[in-house]
Amino acid sequence: MRTATLGPEQRAQALADMAERELDVLVVGGGVVGAGTALDAVTRGLATGIVEARDWASGTSSRSSKLIHGGLRYLEMLDFALVREALKERGLLLERLAPHLVKPVPFLYPLQHRVWERAYAGSGVALYDAMSLARGHGRGLPGHRHLGRRHALRVAPCLRKDALTGALQYYDAQVDDARYVMTLVRTAVDYGARAANRARVTGFLREGERVVGATVEDVEAGGTYEIRAKQVVNASGVWTDDTQGLVGERGQFHVRASKGIHLVVPRDRINSSTGLILRTEKSVLFVIPWGRHWIVGTTDTEWDLDKAHPAASSADIDYLLDHVNSVLAVPLTRDDVQGVYAGLRPLLAGESDATSKLSREHTVAHPVPGLVVVAGGKYTTYRVMAKDAVDEAVHGLDQRVAECVTEETPLLGAEGYPARWNARARTAARSGLHVVRIEHLLNRYGSLADEILDLVAADPGLGQPLTGADDYLRAEVVYAASHEGARHLDDVLTRRTRISIETFDRGTRSAREAAGLMAPVLGWDAAQVDREVEHYEKRVEAERESQRQPDDLTADAARLGAPDIAPLA
Repeated sequence: MRTATLGPEQRAQALADMAERELDVLVVGGGVVGAGTALDAVTRGLATGIVEARDWASGTSSRSSKLIHGGLRYLEMLDFALVREALKERGLLLERLAPHLVKPVPFLYPLQHRVWERAYAGSGVALYDAMSLARGHGRGLPGHRHLGRRHALRVAPCLRKDALTGALQYYDAQVDDARYVMTLVRTAVDYGARAANRARVTGFLREGERVVGATVEDVEAGGTYEIRAKQVVNASGVWTDDTQGLVGERGQFHVRASKGIHLVVPRDRINSSTGLILRTEKSVLFVIPWGRHWIVGTTDTEWDLDKAHPAASSADIDYLLDHVNSVLAVPLTRDDVQGVYAGLRPLLAGESDATSKLSREHTVAHPVPGLVVVAGGKYTTYRVMAKDAVDEAVHGLDQRVAECVTEETPLLGAEGYPARWNARARTAARSGLHVVRIEHLLNRYGSLADEILDLVAADPGLGQPLTGADDYLRAEVVYAASHEGARHLDDVLTRRTRISIETFDRGTRSAREAAGLMAPVLGWDAAQVDREVEHYEKRVEAERESQRQPDDLTADAARLGAPDIAPLA
C-alpha cells in the first residue's frame, strides 16, 4: 500500500492546488495543534490545506519534554478536568492512535519525609491512576507502587542515600514530539489535505470584515500565492499575537511565551532503571529516559526575545544541574552535557506575572468572520484543541459537516505495528539488519518501516549507519527528504532525527554525509551542499556560544549570530 509523502514534488503541487481552488479550511501553523487541526478537518470531509512558515514542528512542538502525560501536578492545583481530559488522550495515543510513537515510561518520586509526604503524594498518584482507569484508557500502564528506601535505591542507585526516605513509582508516556507532528501532517495528507512547509503567511485576504484566505510566500522557490478559504484557523502557538496583527485585530486574548530548557546527557552518567521526578521551589524537574540518553528538564521563565530561536543561557544550565545534583550521588558536570535545547510554551496571559501560574488550558475564539484562533493547551491534549477549533470553524460554513472522528483515526504507521513488532526477528533475518535496528525502525516509523527497508534493499549501502550517529541508518536521511518533508540539513539532524542533541559534536560529524544523501533527492548541487553544511555548523557554534552567556539578553544575541538558512539558490 502506497502512503502519502511530503517530498519536494508533492509540496510544489500542494501550493499550486491550494491556490487553484477555494478550500473549506486553511490552517496556519505546522505545530502539533495545527497538524491536528488539519487532520480533524480533512477527516470530516472538508477541503483542507495547511501551511507552515518554517519546518514542521520547528517551534514549540519539537522542543518539549517529550512527555505525554496527564499533568500530575495539576491535581495539586485541583484542576481535575484538565487531568481527566489529558489522561483520556494519553490512553488513546498509547492504545489506538499511535502505539508506535507513544511509549510507557516509569518515574520514581523520592520522598523526603516519612509519614505525611507518603500519605499526601501517595493519595495523589492513586487518584491519578484511578482517573485514568475510570476513563477506560488505563490499560497498558502498570499501576503505581510504594517503595521503601532500600528498594528505591535498587531501582535508582544514582540517588544519594540521604536524599530520600522512600519513594513512589508511577507510569506516564513519552513521544518524539517532532516525529509525531510530521506523522500527523502525513496522515492528514493521506486523507487528502494539502500541506506545504516553508510557506509563510504574509497577510490575510479580506472581503469587508470577513477573512477569506491568506497570502502565502513560498520561502523555498520564491513566488506568492493567494489561497482562498471559507475559514482560516490560526494555530501559530507563540506567534498567535503576531499572526493576529496581520488582520489588524488585537484579538480576544494574548499569548505569552515561557521558556523551558532541557539538557541531554548519556545514559551511563545516571545509574537508574527508571525516570525521576523531583520537586523544586517553583515547579517539578524530570529526568526522562531517552534511548541511550537522559533528558533533564525543565525551567519556566518568561521570554520576550526572539521566538524562532529561544536561547539557553549558562544560568539556565546551571539551574538544572544544581537541582538534579541535589539528589545524585555522582553529580553531573558541564562536560556530561551532550545536548541542550530550549523551547517556548504558549501560555494564555493572565493576571499573574509568574509564568507557571498562567493557564495551560486552551481557548478558541472567532475574532472576525472567517478567522478562528486556537491557543494555549498542552501537547497531550492537542487532539481536543484541534476538535474545538474545527467545531468553531464549522459554525462559519454553509454546509452540514460530519462530527470529529480523530478519536478513531490511527496515524500512519499504527496499523499493523503490533504484528510487525512480533515478526521483527524474521524481518531482521530477511533484511540482513540486526534485530535492534529493526526495533529502532519500528519505534520511529511503525509499519512504514517497510518503506525504509525497501530503500535498503534497492541500495544496501543505505543500510549502513550514518557517520558520527550510529543509532541512525543512512536510509533514514534519504527517507526524511523524499517522504517526510525535510527541506534542509537542519530539518534532518534536528527534527527528523535527534542527532543534534544526541551527540557531543551536535551533529557536525554527520553533516557532510547527511547533506550528500539529501542532495540527489532535493536536486542540490555541490555548492548547495556546502551552504547547508556551513549553515548547520554556524548554527551549532552560535548555540554553543549562547550557552556560555550569563543571561537571556546575551544568550539571545549570541544565538542570533547564525541567521536562518537562505532560500535554495
